[in-house]
Amino acid sequence: MVLKAELHCHVEGAASPELVIRQAQKYGADVSPFIRDGSFVWHDFTSFLAAYDAASSLFRDEEDYARLTETYLSSLARDGAIYSEIFTSPDHAEKSGLSPKAYTDALGEGMLRAKAKTGIEGRMIVTGVRHFGVASVEAAARFAAKCGHPLVTGFGMAGEERFGEVEDYVRAFEIAREAGLGITVHAGELAGWESVAAALDHLKPARIGHGVRAIENPDLVRRIADEGVVLEVCPVSNIELEVFASYADHPFPKLRAAGCKVTLSSDDPPYFWTSLKNEYDIAARHFGMSERDLLGVTRTSIEAAFVDRKTRTALLARLGDLVRGR
Repeated sequence: MVLKAELHCHVEGAASPELVIRQAQKYGADVSPFIRDGSFVWHDFTSFLAAYDAASSLFRDEEDYARLTETYLSSLARDGAIYSEIFTSPDHAEKSGLSPKAYTDALGEGMLRAKAKTGIEGRMIVTGVRHFGVASVEAAARFAAKCGHPLVTGFGMAGEERFGEVEDYVRAFEIAREAGLGITVHAGELAGWESVAAALDHLKPARIGHGVRAIENPDLVRRIADEGVVLEVCPVSNIELEVFASYADHPFPKLRAAGCKVTLSSDDPPYFWTSLKNEYDIAARHFGMSERDLLGVTRTSIEAAFVDRKTRTALLARLGDLVRGR
């Protein structure tokens, strides 16, 4: 089994239909509008967000969130993952009636439980929601900078890429950077190559969430490669959201061939009927990647991970032992 690592997964979006159904039973809620025959139901980006928010609303207390991260990271570990970063959302926590601190502590507890059972390392990236506006994203950044949780190591921004101007969010990212947090931002998914260029110009991230629309501009692809910016690529969600028509059209192989640092992640896995294992399988089947190539992707992920040097060294050693056949 190829060892794997994931850098791009929204924690509320990692809840399986089975887990959401159990949560609905706990709170006496009806899931029929968005889960049918054991699968999430949506037909476009708007209905996807509606299903996501409805399912997320069924996680309401600390134990709910601890169970969510423990369940997801444990499932990753069964599929060969040794490292996971999850995007967390203080906004979702507050909608559920939890403080951002209580929410973060609960997610961290679940990560520690999963590590105790399986050995998987986990970290959190606090995420602002772009279409909630500048004040909301800055509030998320201030929380990330001050919360002091040892597993919070990054800050990012998700949400509607076509909302507002990137430069409006510069202060939020300065707050996070000044606190020593790793920086990533969603761009180049539903919005074109210009969104990636704007993110690089104004926010100076180490990583771009998705970034695949950069392929539309060869100069931008060269810039990404030259600057060593890492792309958090989620092929299946790109196809399901019709960013590209087919895997044959997906730019992952071209970006990799151009020298870009590319990784594989699952985004919101049950909503796109995928998993991290499936993303690696897709890369092997559709992108012609060998086991050694896939291990190289995992190495890139670990090298780009928002972790301390000791943890990174230990994770890379696990990969090295596999390559040497130990």
